Amino acid sequence: MATKNEIKIKKLLDDHVPGTALLASWLEKKGISHDLQKHYRRNAWIESIGTGAFKRPKESVTWKGGLYALQEQSKVPVHPGGLTALSLLGFSHYFRMGEEKIYLYSPLNTNLPAWFRNYSWGNPFEHVKTSILPEKVALISHEEKNFTIKISSPERAFLEYLYLSPSKLDLIEGYQVLTGLVNLQPKLIQELLEKCTSIKVKRLFLYMAERAGHQWFKYIDRSSVELGKGDRSIVANGVYVASHRITLPKELTQL
Repeated sequence: MATKNEIKIKKLLDDHVPGTALLASWLEKKGISHDLQKHYRRNAWIESIGTGAFKRPKESVTWKGGLYALQEQSKVPVHPGGLTALSLLGFSHYFRMGEEKIYLYSPLNTNLPAWFRNYSWGNPFEHVKTSILPEKVALISHEEKNFTIKISSPERAFLEYLYLSPSKLDLIEGYQVLTGLVNLQPKLIQELLEKCTSIKVKRLFLYMAERAGHQWFKYIDRSSVELGKGDRSIVANGVYVASHRITLPKELTQL
């Protein structure tokens, strides 16, 4: 007859979402004590992927499965945004050879646990802590094979992309991505622009969106967007665009 411990682990693993991590804190809430977790590990029912996190034996867990555990089990407010969200949604302009960097965005006071930072996911990642946009606005569900994760909508993701431009992400690529975003929601864009705290991001977006000429841009009320005072220099030795009071790369103004 199976022991209570064996029954507990069987039920747990039967309910487990394949391809995702199991957090020690979440297991404790399920009645699996720290000592019992060690017992399960010794008996090869679970495997450690770092202090405080496990996976099922012989099961592969990608960064998305680790992120699922952060979002669903420990409620960490972190999500794929910017270029990563755009790539997941099929809007990345370039095919990148090798290991593509993963961009995870969160509020300023958010820290990722060591097990997630140190595990070999197969992709380098950058944790972007920022308050330029409200924490929960314009996040959508993205389906993987066995689970869903919260990621930025295309509208939010593009603003997050601009936040890291041009120091970490290319403005020309950003514009080329925007030319393919033909179905953005103008009401959502309006809300994000009005709540965005980065003058640079807002001016860049309005300049690029105007040049791209999509139908949705006609519905954006620029007068309701706080654009600050004075000029903004996005790059040194660039071209000054008086209509938006920004200095941009010459290549961008010629597209």
